[in-house]
Amino acid sequence: MTVTVGSPAPTLELEAYRRGEAEPVTVALGGERERWVVLFFYPRDFTFICPTELAAFAELEDAFRAEEADVVAASTDSYWSHKAWFETNAMVSGVDYAVVADTTHELSFNYGVLVEDGSALRGTFIVDPHGIIRWACVNDMKVGRNVGIHAPVAASKAARYAWAVCVPLV
Repeated sequence: MTVTVGSPAPTLELEAYRRGEAEPVTVALGGERERWVVLFFYPRDFTFICPTELAAFAELEDAFRAEEADVVAASTDSYWSHKAWFETNAMVSGVDYAVVADTTHELSFNYGVLVEDGSALRGTFIVDPHGIIRWACVNDMKVGRNVGIHAPVAASKAARYAWAVCVPLV
């Protein structure tokens, strides 16, 4: 299954890393919830471009929260890989949002971002409080995201910042 704009988000519970938590936390995605979700995928931990994107999302987290949206990151790396990277790399020291460990590749596959080597493309998805995907953008791994550009792309509060997380860098 690959999601499309206007379709229900897959309902999954996944293990995630969250700074300050001693053990993995469970993140429930899809279905009804009180807030929007800005779900973004990145290829791998311990890479050179990914920390800049993760840090940029962290800088915008308060703006998303003010728009009633929760930021959730995901890669196919394990919880332990996330923990090791996020607790030792100064570039991602400001990341407080949940980082999903999609080791089964179910989430990445369902969102259409899984590639043959088991990593994920750079995908950004906005899910409304009813669990419907309202905005999606997927970039090739070699094309970074420019998280600093703010422009409206839809009529929802959360999507106001969507353009910022998906304009390709060329």
